[in-house]
Amino acid sequence: MNTTCSYATQKHFLWLKDRDRWLSEEALKNKVSSNEVLLAQDGKIIVGWLRFGYFWDIIPIMNMLFIDEAYRGKGTGKALVQFWEDEMKKKGHTLVLTSSPSNEDAQHFYRKIGFTDAGSFTLPNEPVEQIFTKQL
Repeated sequence: MNTTCSYATQKHFLWLKDRDRWLSEEALKNKVSSNEVLLAQDGKIIVGWLRFGYFWDIIPIMNMLFIDEAYRGKGTGKALVQFWEDEMKKKGHTLVLTSSPSNEDAQHFYRKIGFTDAGSFTLPNEPVEQIFTKQL
């Protein structure tokens, strides 16, 4: 598979809106306009996305990484995260964050690609949220 990664643009908005149901339409438009959504493609087929923001308004934090089921375990997620990390380095960042509910397998993926456990917190009626950091 030949994964290419890029920033999402408004031409990708409808595709994202149909899949990223965790944000309102307006919030998603703002994320795309702010260059805070990245896409992974196999040829012309979009196979995943990464959405991020800034913790304390200064530390990049990956809020969403989603890869289509058929493309999981093939390096697509790793390629997309690496693209994001490279972009954050270009902007002068030396640390990135992400998190995962303790009952999801994503935590193992993050550790495998170099993120380290940095703590956790709980919200009412939710599993423990594990925080991860990575030095760039």
